[in-house]
Amino acid sequence: MSSSSSSSSSSSSSDDWVMKATMFAATMVKETINMLVDEAESSRKRRKKSALCRDREAAQRHDHLMPAVHAQAKLLSVQVPSPSPSPSPTPTNYAAAAAAQNDSYSHSPYAAAANAIHGMPNPNPAFSHAESLVSSSKKLEDELLLLGRNIKDHEENIEYLKTQISSLDDQITDIQVTLGKKHSSSPHMTEDKDLSEQATVEHIMQHRKSAASIVCQFKYDGAHDDHPTAIKDVVGVVATLGKVYDDKLSRLLSEYLGVDTMLALVCMTYDDGVKALETYDTEGAVSKSCGIYGVGASMEGRFNVICLENLRPYVGEFMADDPQRRLALVKPRLPNDRSPPGFLGFAVNMIHIDIPHLSSLTSNGCGLRETLFYSLFSRLQVYRSRAHMLQAVPCISDGAISLDGGIIRSNGVFVFGNREKEMDVRFAISSYLPENLVEIEKKLKELKWEKETLVETLQIEEPILANIRYTFEFKKQDFVRFMAQCSPYAAMQYPVPATPRRSTPR
Repeated sequence: MSSSSSSSSSSSSSDDWVMKATMFAATMVKETINMLVDEAESSRKRRKKSALCRDREAAQRHDHLMPAVHAQAKLLSVQVPSPSPSPSPTPTNYAAAAAAQNDSYSHSPYAAAANAIHGMPNPNPAFSHAESLVSSSKKLEDELLLLGRNIKDHEENIEYLKTQISSLDDQITDIQVTLGKKHSSSPHMTEDKDLSEQATVEHIMQHRKSAASIVCQFKYDGAHDDHPTAIKDVVGVVATLGKVYDDKLSRLLSEYLGVDTMLALVCMTYDDGVKALETYDTEGAVSKSCGIYGVGASMEGRFNVICLENLRPYVGEFMADDPQRRLALVKPRLPNDRSPPGFLGFAVNMIHIDIPHLSSLTSNGCGLRETLFYSLFSRLQVYRSRAHMLQAVPCISDGAISLDGGIIRSNGVFVFGNREKEMDVRFAISSYLPENLVEIEKKLKELKWEKETLVETLQIEEPILANIRYTFEFKKQDFVRFMAQCSPYAAMQYPVPATPRRSTPR
């Protein structure tokens, strides 16, 4: 999911930039100090060379003038003292020399750089510029570090809020699926459970020459107490094994599966069920006197048979404390890691299975939901409207339907147009409500209130983060501009970009 993702990458990029900026600042300050030291050393050498030249010129003038001075002194009978050699160093002279050396170092560029780095006052005004550069650089660096930490803190807060909101969305969706009928948007509800189920059976019986009608005659007609051997392992017809809470949903799911699948027979095993339904003669032709043909001789055409033990069952967790054993499927997420708007749930979990059918288990202990209905619907998503469904296309993998008639099949085929003929065989409408209805509704209200509180907090955090990011970018440009002004090398390697335009209010 991606990823986890955009906010965490933004946080890491801010941290990386601050770290790189710190290293860059240290390098630029070091280069600036070295540049100033080299410049000061060159100036000192120039002054020394100039002083030597002046001394040499003075000595030449002295040598040129001394003969004339001695000649004049002879005429005036004046003795001119000869130059005496320099006194040998004494302990006092050594102390004076050491003091002069210390005074020379204290006024050197090396001492200025060291004082600037350690935050000590610089006695030499000539090198105060280096101290000013280091101080300004450190101030900008500290501001960037502080803003970077603030960005990281707010990004973590926003990521936590989004995670909590997504979790609450999932819980609210699961509870709404559990409540089913009470929160249905369809006004066409059938309150009488028996009438609804009986209507489904009657529609199946209208397909007189189908295998489904023959099975319904024995499964739902009290006049046939003894079931023929050929259909003893038949659990039922697909249309009679599940119910839904919404008439619109019943029509759409039935249309999605199609008449042939809705009339398909469901057997528990292959040997006792599938093989018993149809036999063949020596030439491979279907025997009309055996199997289900022996029960209903007027049956014509092909029919589908689903064997539960041959299906690949759902492997995963189930919803906690759910007597219907709904599947704990991972909810869809858009590329921004948010739940798609209008998502109502998965079709496989919107099927209500009556208690007698809940006990229909395979030899591996798998029920109808994780075998039959998971095989038919897989992760088919249900949305409130076609607009919501089309908006969620990036996170639809196994098809989707919308209550206003939109259909996307699992292979990415979009179904357009209107139904010319209503499906006559549909899932029955369930009137079942959970026993702890009051507690569930109370929990649903608490979850919705908690979600609203988190959404309000998120709406406060996001503008704050945007403002800090803008300030960070502005300070970053100041820092790069400052370093570019301090070093020609920085100006060539790191050109100053334009100051970002503010897109959010302060």
